[in-house]
Amino acid sequence: MNLFSALVPPDDVLDEVAAALGTPENGDLRWSAREHWHITLGFYGEGDPEERNAWLAGRLAGASAIDVSLEKAATFPGVLWLSVTGTGLHELATQAGAGNEGRPYVAHLTLARFPRDRPGAASAWEERLAGFTSRTWTATEAVLIRSDREQDEVSYRVISSYELRHARA
Repeated sequence: MNLFSALVPPDDVLDEVAAALGTPENGDLRWSAREHWHITLGFYGEGDPEERNAWLAGRLAGASAIDVSLEKAATFPGVLWLSVTGTGLHELATQAGAGNEGRPYVAHLTLARFPRDRPGAASAWEERLAGFTSRTWTATEAVLIRSDREQDEVSYRVISSYELRHARA
């Protein structure tokens, strides 16, 4: 079991992503299930869900809602993803513990994985999604998710949610 915090895009934004993808063939890519699409804020690995919930609730208390959108595709070694933009996103992720993994935070939504020894496996998808931009939405909730792996299956379960408040005028 692993724990992480995330923003989950609304259904209509996920519809935009799905429409841009169409029905992709697998080939070298293992596509993430739509129900797993999220923007990770902080990854915590194994741990006690109740302790992490209490910690995260304290860290996100009073955090502001942010406007977010998804944009063009890019890759990490072995990962095809959409970039994420949003004023205040990096600050929110830092509050949620991003950067504690020993690498810089890069906001993204994972679309697929591919063998690291095949760095060009996703290049056609990077090109196809180069002009993609979703509508902007206001993220008013962050969630704590538990990820469980059984054999080759991964399941996600939301453990808790945290309100992100609208700024007062």
